Amino acid sequence: MGKGLLIVDVQNDFTEGGALAVDGGDAAAEAITRLLAEHAADYRLIVASRDWHDADGDNGGHFSPDPDYVDSWPVHCVAGTPGAEYDPLLATDAITHHVKKGQGKPAYSMFEGTTDAGETVAQLLDAAGVTEVDVVGIATDYCVRATSLDAIAHGRHVRVLTGCVAGVAEDSSERALAELAHAGAELMDS
Repeated sequence: MGKGLLIVDVQNDFTEGGALAVDGGDAAAEAITRLLAEHAADYRLIVASRDWHDADGDNGGHFSPDPDYVDSWPVHCVAGTPGAEYDPLLATDAITHHVKKGQGKPAYSMFEGTTDAGETVAQLLDAAGVTEVDVVGIATDYCVRATSLDAIAHGRHVRVLTGCVAGVAEDSSERALAELAHAGAELMDS
């Protein structure tokens, strides 16, 4: 019975000053870095995801000049740009696997992405014997929510470390956390 850490989308475009900045994004990056400094050895696997959208086209309708902020968004996290890179406040040396998601299409859960070698998150967790995951990152009400729900659907016990997340809005983040708790996730202050 092993434990893994899933770090969701702690990227420049989602932290303060980015194209889709989330208030508290930098603070979440710093909290995750502290978590890694103190507890990286507790995890068999540490997987970090990045939104990684194609530079050309609308990425399956994900990019829009007139976004609805539900299914369509302004241009963000374009592959190879500074906005798609990890926030510099996130220490990445303990990360064992990097996943890119959203290449040419919308993707919210890191389970929709792959490593450069083509491995999915579910495959990585299975190979490492990981049955429990801690989930942290950005944004609580979108990609953290989707990743956590997928982890539950893949049979993992999920803990959302609430001191290591940041959401787009307080109300929608509270609803997402309530939904996750109802689905079986543990909400833990970190």
